[in-house]
Amino acid sequence: MPIAHAAIIGAGTAGLTAALALARRGISSDIFEQASVLAEVGAGLQISPNASRILSKLGVLENIEKVWLEPQFIRLFSGVTLQLLAAVPAGDFARIRWGAPYGVLHRATLQGALLAAVAAEPLCAIHLGRKITPGALPQTTRQPDVTIGADGVWSKLRQSINGGPSPHFSGYIAYRFTIAGKYAPAFLDHANVSAFLGPSAHLVCYPLKEADSLNLVAITAGNAAPQEWGNEPTDQQLRQLISRFSGWSADIKSLIGEARITFWPLYEATEGKWQNGSDTVLIGDAAHAMTPFAAQGAAMAIEDAYELAALLAAHPVKEALLHFEQQRAPRVARIRKRGAFNRLAYHARGPVRIGRDIVLSLKAPQRLASDLDWIYGYRPID
Repeated sequence: MPIAHAAIIGAGTAGLTAALALARRGISSDIFEQASVLAEVGAGLQISPNASRILSKLGVLENIEKVWLEPQFIRLFSGVTLQLLAAVPAGDFARIRWGAPYGVLHRATLQGALLAAVAAEPLCAIHLGRKITPGALPQTTRQPDVTIGADGVWSKLRQSINGGPSPHFSGYIAYRFTIAGKYAPAFLDHANVSAFLGPSAHLVCYPLKEADSLNLVAITAGNAAPQEWGNEPTDQQLRQLISRFSGWSADIKSLIGEARITFWPLYEATEGKWQNGSDTVLIGDAAHAMTPFAAQGAAMAIEDAYELAALLAAHPVKEALLHFEQQRAPRVARIRKRGAFNRLAYHARGPVRIGRDIVLSLKAPQRLASDLDWIYGYRPID
């Protein structure tokens, strides 16, 4: 029979979405978070239509839409010449074609909206400052029917699943920085998402309406790094970053040289089992952390949470967990392949880069949009 109560490990995007999705189906949950205060790390975030569709179903999107930005285009530029290569339509086009909006916002905005919805839901209870150790879940007054691991790329719960994924350094580093809107150079677009593609690296710019700033992320190959986020890069790491942009536009090199940058090594999860065959399952980054080349990490976590809740409400636990992994794993694998393709295309050098620029310039906006239909037009299990 369907479950009545769940334990959720982790109060990030995946965990909070799972709690809400379960509550909408009459299933209660205890959410355990090791941090004593919830503070979302990072800055800019894309919410594509496949994710915003679910946030709307959960009653969260309306509050987010009040403060986020819906860009009219996602534009691709040459990082060498700053020439516009291609533009994917978004804005009203996204609402019509994919049936849901595409927006950009600060990660903290999404975290706050999800947290407020969970706090207002009687079936959800959040427990902060509760550190999880493998094989020893926190005790509550109610025994869970299922335990959901939403505790990120360095998941502790994952260690309890034989044959589960494991984290490893992807070989890439994200260097993040923000610029106040009034100080941003003219070549940065305040109303649309921009991606600058160049030899060995790419740079993405997200306008953050609620912060009146621009969030920039430079991603390039780098040396193995510790499992830490948000540190200031060392002098050696800064030199490595600058060397990666040596062949780029002088405007972009100047931008990077003057910024206050934070250093984010990108870890991903290997393939492996997402569930133990009985009562424990992983979602989001705990199951399949991936590099951001397809900009779908948060969206996959949201999809996971929603579809797992639907299956748990309709099937016995063992059956629901098996169906969840069988249905979600192929989609996640396809997203990973798209990310790997994007990485090769974004960081192309020499003749390959020239060919890429020509191909992009010849593609009509509608054609570029159609390439995203299988991602953005996805309808989850209800």
